[in-house]
Amino acid sequence: MKPITLYIALTVTCISFAFGEDQRETTNEQEVRQMIQKYRSALLQRDIPMLEKIWADDYVFVNASGEVLTKAQRLSNLKSGATSLDSINQEENITVRVYQNSAVVTSRVTLKGQYSGKQISGQYRSTLVWVKGPAGWQLVSNQLTALATR
Repeated sequence: MKPITLYIALTVTCISFAFGEDQRETTNEQEVRQMIQKYRSALLQRDIPMLEKIWADDYVFVNASGEVLTKAQRLSNLKSGATSLDSINQEENITVRVYQNSAVVTSRVTLKGQYSGKQISGQYRSTLVWVKGPAGWQLVSNQLTALATR
C-alpha cells in the first residue's frame, strides 16, 4: 500500500471512529432524555408496572428529608397512595452527562403533591443516576434536595 493511500485510510478510519462515538453519545443522551419523560409520566400516573421496569432492583431514593428508600418502599408508597404527584415541572434545562453505560442527570424541578403521606410543594435540585444494561436504561439512584424559598 502506498504511503498516501495508507494515510487516507488511517484518516478515514479515525474520522469514522470519532463520528461514531459522537453519534453513540448523542443516541445515549436522547435515550436517557426519553427515559426521563417516561419516568415523569409514570410517577404522575402512578404507573406501577412502568416504574418497576424503570427502577433497577437495587434502586435507592434519597428524598428531600434525607430519608433513604428502596425500590420496594417507593412502590409500596405509590400503591398505597401515600405518594402521589400532581405536577412535576422542569424549571431549568436538564443536564445529561453520559459516561459509556451510565448517565448522571441534574436539574431543578418544582413538585406538587405528597411523598410518604406528607404534602410537598416547592423547588428541588434533582440528581438521577441511570445505567444501561440488558433491560435498557434503568434508574439506579436519585436524590432530591429542597431549595430555600426566596
